[in-house]
Amino acid sequence: MLVMRPAQMSDLADVQRLAADSPVGVTSLPDDAERLKDKILASEASFAAEVSFNGEESYFFVLEDTASGRLVGCSGIVASAGYSEPFYSFRNETFVHAARELKIHNKIHVLSLCHDLTGNSLLTSFYVEAPLVNTVHAELNSRARLLFVASHPERFADAVVVEIVGHSDEHGDSPFWDAVGRNFFDMNYAEAERLCGLKSRTFLAELMPHYPIYVPLLPDSAQEAMGQVHPRAQITFDILMREGFETDHYIDIFDGGPTLHARTSGIRSIAQSRAVPVRIGELAKGGRPYLVSNGLLQDYRAVVAELDWVPGKPVMLSLETAEALGVGEGASVRLVAV
Repeated sequence: MLVMRPAQMSDLADVQRLAADSPVGVTSLPDDAERLKDKILASEASFAAEVSFNGEESYFFVLEDTASGRLVGCSGIVASAGYSEPFYSFRNETFVHAARELKIHNKIHVLSLCHDLTGNSLLTSFYVEAPLVNTVHAELNSRARLLFVASHPERFADAVVVEIVGHSDEHGDSPFWDAVGRNFFDMNYAEAERLCGLKSRTFLAELMPHYPIYVPLLPDSAQEAMGQVHPRAQITFDILMREGFETDHYIDIFDGGPTLHARTSGIRSIAQSRAVPVRIGELAKGGRPYLVSNGLLQDYRAVVAELDWVPGKPVMLSLETAEALGVGEGASVRLVAV
C-alpha cells in the first residue's frame, strides 16, 4: 500500500534519490544533501509547532510503499510564499498605445516583474516515479496535501499558488530564459536553476529587469514557450487544473512556465472533501476510489481506497486501510473522490 506521510530525517537518502531524478526547474527539490536535510528539519519543526495563522512554516510529505519501505514520491506546501524574501513572478498585462490623430489604437502584451503572490500558500516539490505518473497515486501525492490544508485551515493562506516547470529542451535549454534572463546572467538555464536550488531564487530575481518587457520584442521561440508546461510536469498541471486553479495571470520569471492560482476555499479537494466517522469491517464490492486522510498533524497519513460510501453516513474501512491511516472505530477521516 502507498501511504503519504510527513518526511522524517531517516528519509534523507531516499529523498535525495527522488530529487536527483526530478526535472530541471524544480528548485524546491535540489540534489544536495544539506539543502534537503534543512528542508526536512524545517518540515519537522513546522508539524510540531503550534500555529494559529500562516507564517514561515513549510510542510514536506513523502509517498511510501509500506511493503518495501521505499519512497516513490514527495510533495510539499509552504505556508507563506516569500515570508522571508519577496516571491517574484511576471504578471501578464496589456498596455494600450494610442495616437488620436493617426487613429491608431494598439494593445500590447507586456510582462511586469511583481511580487503580487507573496503571502499566498505555495505548493512545491512534487515528484512521483515514472510508473505512477498516470495512476491514482499521482493524485494522492498531489491532492492529499490539499486535504491536509482542509483539515488545518488556520495554518494556510486564503489563496494557493504553484509554479509549474516550463518548457526546456533535452539539453536543458529554455527559450524564455535565453531571451530574457540570460541577458542579465552569464549562465544557461540549467545552471541558473541549479544555483536557485542551492541558494535562493530572490537574488537572481532582483537582477532581472524591473521595467515592463514588451512581449512582441521577444523572439518567437520565447513567446511560444510562455505558459508552456514541461512534459514531466504535465501531470501536476492537469491535476491542479481539475482542482480549479487558474493559469492566465502569471508566469515564472526563469522559464516562463505557468504560475497557477486559486482561492483556497474554492479548490475542489478542499471544498468537496468531507470529514466522516469510521467503521471498520468487510467492504462491499463495487466501490470507487477515494483519497482518505486521518486529519492529524505530525501523524498525518493519507491513502487511496476503494469505498462504497454514501454521503451523510459513516465510511466503512478495511482493517488494512484503518491501520495504514492509524485510525480506529469511531475516529474521523476526511475523504474526497478521485
